[in-house]
This record gives sequence, C-alpha cells and structure tokens, in this order.
Amino acid sequence: MTIRELEWVDLETPTGGMRTGIWRPAAPGRYPGILLYSEIFQITGPIRRTAALLAGHGFIVAVPEVYHEFEPAGTVLAYDQAGAERGNALKTTKELAAYDQDARAVLAWLQASPHCTGRLGVMGMCLGGHLAFRAAMNPSVLAGVCFYATDIHKRGLGRGMKDDTLERMGEIQAELLMIWGRQDPHVPAEGRALIYQAMNAAGLNFTWAEFNGQHAFLRDEGPRYDAQLAFQCLGLAIDLCKRKLGEGDETAKRTSAPVETRH
Repeated sequence: MTIRELEWVDLETPTGGMRTGIWRPAAPGRYPGILLYSEIFQITGPIRRTAALLAGHGFIVAVPEVYHEFEPAGTVLAYDQAGAERGNALKTTKELAAYDQDARAVLAWLQASPHCTGRLGVMGMCLGGHLAFRAAMNPSVLAGVCFYATDIHKRGLGRGMKDDTLERMGEIQAELLMIWGRQDPHVPAEGRALIYQAMNAAGLNFTWAEFNGQHAFLRDEGPRYDAQLAFQCLGLAIDLCKRKLGEGDETAKRTSAPVETRH
C-alpha cells in the first residue's frame, strides 16, 4: 500500500523533547504500531527506508532520535569513523533509565494515536536491537524483532556500562524474533550463546535465527549490505508482526488507492 509523507512529532520525556519520525499508510483507518529503533547513527537513509517499507505493509511506524538529549533535533551521524565514535560515545553517556523512559513515551504516543489500533510491536538494529529488546519489557508490547542486538551479552548499554538487560529479560511477555550474523564481531558466538541460554532459562517465547552475514547486513549502504539476506529477514519480521499485531481496521481495509494503469 502507499504511504503518507513523513511526519515529525516532538514527544516529551523526562530528559527533554524527543524528535520522532512517523511513517504510516495513506489509506484512512487505524493500523498496528511499531516502535523502530535506529543504529547509533540515528535516523539515516537506510532507517528511513526500513520505516517506509514497514508502513507500506500496514503499520504506523515511530522512529525516535535516541540521542535527543545530546544532539540538536535532526542530527544524523555519518557512516564513517567520526560518526561511529560519536555514536558509541553517546551510547554509554546516556543514562540507562532514560532509554527506558524514551521507549515508554513512544509506546504511549502510539497507543493514544487515532491512527493506531493500540496493538504494538518493537524492532531495531544494532544498538536499536538492544533497545527494542528492552522496550519489549513493557507489557503493551506483543512482538519484538531484534537485528544483531549489541551489548546484551556484555551489559554494555548506558552510563557505567552495567545494564540489567540479562537480569530483566524475564519481564518480556512479547514473542521475539532474534536475528544474528555469524560473521558479526560485535556479538561473537560465545555472546550469542550466553543470550540464547538466558532467554531459554527465562522461558521466553522466541525464534532464534543465525545467518552467514556480517554486522549491519540489513543496512542498504556500504560493503556489508546483503540484499538477499535483508529481504529474507525483513520478511520474517513482517510475518511475526502481522501474526501478533493483526491488520488495520475495517476503514483501512475498505479504502484503497486508485490503481495506476499507465505504463
């Protein structure tokens, strides 16, 4: 389905305003909501295109700027050494509690939106995969997709690098899809094994998928992009969200855009 132009909303959080991009279908009606988390580089071109793809499959997608306390609204870090260094520095400067407060703000906005059915999922890549995993601890979240989630195995998120994600994962009620690249140096085999064992011990409902891919194989810029693998994994993610979150309401189903017949 076609989608609307990108909209921006400024959400209030305890640490200040948080600029958030909103992608949603063009057809009137209400749709399931997805909180989509970016990598450390914030809302880059690849993240925008992923959000648009999800919206085109019938979701209202909200993408927050994860470093809103530190960078002016609209800041996008470059996919280069300087951008990576800045993003990684901010990742461990921001307070852990602030990440959780941000998640609650976006989820609350989606639930209150007249364009959302109130059925919510979370998704993210890299840093965003870890943030999506933590966001799934909120009881309103029904589905979570984590692409190569960094730092869970070494408790490396937030100021002090002593996050409690491993200890708190038993709070998750959502069904999860965990996607990893075997050639990812940021989450090596022993790190993946630790996370898998902890999720099993916590009794979580999850699907675990490992592929021959590098870190950031989903990002459609740069040499690590694997188009075939990205297509396959996004299909798995959309299937889970459709199954757990459902479709848009009857208004949306009855309304369709005109069919273009010219060539």
